[in-house]
Amino acid sequence: MAGKGVVQVVAVATAIVACATASAAPGREHVRVYFLQGEQLVRVARPGGSPASVVRRLFRGPTRAEAHRGVRTYVPWGTRLRKVTVVKGLATVDVGRRFISRRTRPSLLARLSQLVGTVTGLHGATRVQLLVEGKPVSGVFPGVPTESPITFRFLQTPNISVPVPPSPRLPPPNKHLKRVQQPLIELGYLLPGADDGLLGPVTAKGIFAFQKWDGLDRTGSLNPRTESRLTMAMHPTPITRGGSEKRAEVLLDRQVALLIVGNKVVRTIAVSTGKPSTPTPPGSYRVYAKIRRWWSTPFREWLPWALPFVGGIASTSTCSSPATRLPTAAFASPWRLHAGRTRSRLSGCRSR
Repeated sequence: MAGKGVVQVVAVATAIVACATASAAPGREHVRVYFLQGEQLVRVARPGGSPASVVRRLFRGPTRAEAHRGVRTYVPWGTRLRKVTVVKGLATVDVGRRFISRRTRPSLLARLSQLVGTVTGLHGATRVQLLVEGKPVSGVFPGVPTESPITFRFLQTPNISVPVPPSPRLPPPNKHLKRVQQPLIELGYLLPGADDGLLGPVTAKGIFAFQKWDGLDRTGSLNPRTESRLTMAMHPTPITRGGSEKRAEVLLDRQVALLIVGNKVVRTIAVSTGKPSTPTPPGSYRVYAKIRRWWSTPFREWLPWALPFVGGIASTSTCSSPATRLPTAAFASPWRLHAGRTRSRLSGCRSR
């Protein structure tokens, strides 16, 4: 289980995401409805009303303008609300069976968090009892017991340990590989001192990033074509021009990120941007927080080394893909992120 310090970091991150949402217009009563942006829940203002009317607004989903900003919902379209009651802090929400259709783990956890987060606070509700067609359900939402009332705080609390990267078993050092690592360091695909002659995860990701940048087959392993291209490779250069500040360009077509200081690329890393269902649109953003251990409330997973810049959208690392993590120097300093394609003017970045 995570320690007290980690929980404090999660609380700070949650507050940051909450502050990143639209504020209500003055003079009108508004309530918060929870949708998703990136890996986190975000609050969107809606006109106030009865608990039933608020839940129906949740079920209608984000507006077209909100969807354009990457706001989305996991509540299945056409979900029917049967009844909502709030008595002495307990909100009982009765929904149609469509609410538990399309049973993928992320989708189920996200829609439950949306509903519980939206209902919490309405008429003093602190606990939520979910009913489907008038009956409690059990074993539907992974790791969440819904046969009895639950709280939004429960869904926001980490229930798994922080992941630890596996320790790979490496072959003995190889002199030939050590010679190959040196141009990877000079070109910025590896950090200085990484020429240890070992084909570990760091070197494999460096090769992978070079292959992505140079348009080669993306294997992450050495082959004659990759070695031949390394001997004549040029140092990556920025696509856009900026000032002296530190910034990153994320090239969506090549799936690499260029870390830039004073218009010079100091590091090139392989990244994995949004999938087709949650694409990474171009834009220009400034990182508003740097969080070593971020917790995704809807998906109940750790997002280590997170650099959020729009709501819950962030650049993060995973244990299986350590090269997506920005170097410590980048994490400790202010960065501006850009994303776009190689032949277009860039502005913006999105995470996974």
